[in-house]
Amino acid sequence: MITNSQLSPKVSKGIQLFNDGLYFEAHEALESAWREESDPIRDLYRGILQVAVCYLHITHRNFDGAQKMYSRSRKWLAPWPDVTLGIHVDQLKVDLTNTMVDLQKLGQAGIESYDLSLLKPITCDEISLFRKKPPKENMGNLICDRCGISMVSGNCKITCPNCGNRFDCSDLNLYFDE
Repeated sequence: MITNSQLSPKVSKGIQLFNDGLYFEAHEALESAWREESDPIRDLYRGILQVAVCYLHITHRNFDGAQKMYSRSRKWLAPWPDVTLGIHVDQLKVDLTNTMVDLQKLGQAGIESYDLSLLKPITCDEISLFRKKPPKENMGNLICDRCGISMVSGNCKITCPNCGNRFDCSDLNLYFDE
C-alpha cells in the first residue's frame, strides 16, 4: 500500500503549483518527478502533469491542445484508485471531465468565453500542504491587455486573476495599458 509519506516532494510542489493556477510550472515539477520515478506510480504523475498541460492550453485558449491533452491524461489516470497517495484521483477525473464537457459545449470558437475560475484545484488529504495560497499583492496600475483587469504579482510572475494572462517580470517586452 502507498502512503502519503511516499509522495515525492516534486509531486507535492507540482500539485501546489497546479492549485495556484501555475500550470506550466506544475507541469515542469511533475515531469521532473515522472522522469526520476521507475515504479508504476510514475503513470499517475504523468496523468496529473498532462491535466496541467490541458489546463494550460485552456488558459491560452487552445481548444485543440486542450482536447489532445484531455484524451492523453484520461489514459494515465484511469487505472488509479479513487484516492492514491492522498490525491483524490477520482475527483480530479470528474473535475477534468466536467471542464471538458463545458469547453466542448462552447466549441473552438467559444473558448475565449470559458470562465477560467471553473478550473478546479487538485484535492489532497494533506489540506495544509495543498491549500490555495493567499491572494497575491495587487499590481495596481498594471492592467491586463486581454481583459482590462488589474494584474497581480508573485514569484517574478505577473498574472491576471481573471483570464490567466501571465508574464515573467523580467520580460522587457511587456506591454500594459496605462
